[in-house]
Amino acid sequence: MNRISCTFLAFTASWCLVTANAVAVPYLPQSDSQVLERLPFAATDPTARELRALREELARQPHRLDLAVEIARRYTELGRVRGDPRFAGYAQAALANWWEQPEPPSEVLLLRATLRQRNHDFDAALLDLATLIQRNPRDGQARLTRATILQVQGNYTAAAAECTALRRLAPELVWAACGYGLASVNGRLRESYDALHALLARQPEARPEVRAWVLSMLAEMAARAGLDDAAEAHFREALAIDGSDHYLLNAYADWLLDHGRPAQVVKLLAAQQGTDALLLRYTLALKALNSPELAAHLEQLRARFAASQLRGDRVHQREQARFTLELLGDPQAALTLARENWTVQKELPDLRLLLETSLASRDLATLASARQWLAQARSEDVVINRLLPRD
Repeated sequence: MNRISCTFLAFTASWCLVTANAVAVPYLPQSDSQVLERLPFAATDPTARELRALREELARQPHRLDLAVEIARRYTELGRVRGDPRFAGYAQAALANWWEQPEPPSEVLLLRATLRQRNHDFDAALLDLATLIQRNPRDGQARLTRATILQVQGNYTAAAAECTALRRLAPELVWAACGYGLASVNGRLRESYDALHALLARQPEARPEVRAWVLSMLAEMAARAGLDDAAEAHFREALAIDGSDHYLLNAYADWLLDHGRPAQVVKLLAAQQGTDALLLRYTLALKALNSPELAAHLEQLRARFAASQLRGDRVHQREQARFTLELLGDPQAALTLARENWTVQKELPDLRLLLETSLASRDLATLASARQWLAQARSEDVVINRLLPRD
């Protein structure tokens, strides 16, 4: 359950940013002509032309903070919408003159925290956000982003304190979603779902982007509670608002795969394979359908992870662990990746992955540790419950 721009709308975006890095044998292309990866967009794209002009202006005036921040914000938002981690690198490059400063301007500090969050440098991001809040305790964006990171790290008590602080700073639907989203993974799933669902129904004037964010949360809550009809209805309503939202597409594809509907995943993602996460789900669906296209997509995915390694990306570990388990059939290597991922982020999909890899590799110690964490967190998820062996 995790998604920045510069309004309270940005609160919705900071909740959905997580997966991690990759450790594997380097992949060698079979020929010089093999395509490892495509550039984020064509040079003729209007957005690309506009950003190129802005970068050229910044090159002429490298100390123009307003211009650097504008470019970084644009790239940060592109990375969120398109799900491509390379845009984070472009955003950081725009801020190069301020990036290493211990006390940069606040607008740089927020962007740096956001980009560090996306690169899973969570502790550094939290330090930047703490500095922002010290400068301005009423900085709601910083507080929501802190809540997001703390929840990803499994620090529910500290995350709850930030959600509580938002009551004085953000619109009701935003602070309520913060609190209910947290409570839903901490022992109050059905209560939180019902309350957030009712609140959204009372706010038909909510902006579409906020509505889609809340609907995505409701969909995942309903899915974890086993409310299948409600979950699918929420997914479809959210996608009707923004059918290109990569987080939503991934979540809905996962739900369809869990419910044995791979053909619908292929249809859903037929033109949406631009990120590793989306390509992974598409390839899993091809496998379930015994498609003759599987081998080609498997190699494409293998090449994508190799390219990520070469770039040093730290946002693919969850996906690579799943790829290694479900498509390569190597549970021990997948368990290693899942364990490393778990040290960075502790959301329910990460826990599920840890359980699946420990069961597949018969690692009883890791299985016991995962079960203990689940019991302490009091998290509820019908799929995870089905995975757990009966005592």
